[in-house]
Amino acid sequence: MAREQKAAVAGVAALTARWARGLDAARDTVFSAAGAWPLLALLAETAEGPARGELESAVGAPAPDAAAAARELLAELPCAAGLNAALGLWTARSLPLRDAWLATLPRGSHAALTGDAAADRAALDAWAARQTGGLIDRMPVDVGPGVPMVLASALRLATRWEHPFTGGQARPSAAGPWAGQALPLLTRTTPGLGDAGVADTRHGPLTLLPVRGDNGIDVHLLVGPRGAGPGEVIGGAMDSLTGRCAVTPADALPYGPEAGPGLAKDVIESTRPAPGPVLRLDVPAFRLTAHHDLLRHAEVFGLASASDASRGHFPGISPAPLAVGSAAQAARAEFGAEGFEAAAVTAFGMRAGAASAARTRVPRVIATLDRPFGFAAVQRATGLCLATGWVAKAPSGTGRVED
Repeated sequence: MAREQKAAVAGVAALTARWARGLDAARDTVFSAAGAWPLLALLAETAEGPARGELESAVGAPAPDAAAAARELLAELPCAAGLNAALGLWTARSLPLRDAWLATLPRGSHAALTGDAAADRAALDAWAARQTGGLIDRMPVDVGPGVPMVLASALRLATRWEHPFTGGQARPSAAGPWAGQALPLLTRTTPGLGDAGVADTRHGPLTLLPVRGDNGIDVHLLVGPRGAGPGEVIGGAMDSLTGRCAVTPADALPYGPEAGPGLAKDVIESTRPAPGPVLRLDVPAFRLTAHHDLLRHAEVFGLASASDASRGHFPGISPAPLAVGSAAQAARAEFGAEGFEAAAVTAFGMRAGAASAARTRVPRVIATLDRPFGFAAVQRATGLCLATGWVAKAPSGTGRVED
């Protein structure tokens, strides 16, 4: 893996974990650090003073290295199966720009703001919809007077399961926050245990259940101990994905009703011609949308100083003083019987600174997600976490949250 790619994977994982620590365990959400991290890296390269230091801390690397990794990421993602990624820059004609910085951006990514708020809003909304296949139809920051620049990224991913699920009957959850609630679970039984296992994280055991897509994108379902929140569950998953904690594979787990969080392990009779373990997975379908105001948690994203409009912070973009006036992300994810899709648009609005056969007994692992759980969509070849979320409430199919 190239140095830039490793930097991006590590930086996105670290930002994902920090973002998750601030989430409300009682609320559903979905977010994409992979959508925000490249923008933060590009801003870090152009910043000075305290804003630069905070942004470098947020992206986890010196600004030049992070910016190089961000450009590599933005160039490679649109070429990967199941992915689309784009960068957009819109500026007022009155805002002078550094030609050297513009030259580092993808060709065709820069357009003008006309000054007509309605027309500019329509153009930016159309860009968001086009880049996400209609999953996100509105730019998450405002445009108009006082916003001379908008910098945005769009990310969309889609995959179909190698082994689809079937719609199961609604079953009540036995215990925990969803006790007694009917869950319309998707279910499937697949040969082999795949990469399922239990990670030994700083926050306790964490069950990892990768659901493989047919184009190299996997969705990892994440189940922690009862009462664990998104910070512990998603943070532990990032440690696991980046090799910072040990994972016990499912075939080495003990038999019993508590083989791991959300896991049971027993022995059944099988009619399969080639005897071997099987994995049954029961998971509720879900569809989530969310809007995140990144400035509400400015310290997570290194934006505390950068949003101070008493001075400019980005001389690498323009000789005119600029500060971050708004920063937001709109995100969506849907997990269904046939596959998974997700999208995110992240934007910064700048302001002036200032079969019957012989039966054989084989091991079986049963995973039942009948309590709050996390998920992470991961590019298999690189380990890049593309979209992440937390399912707090018993899914009825849809959910929307505002942050």
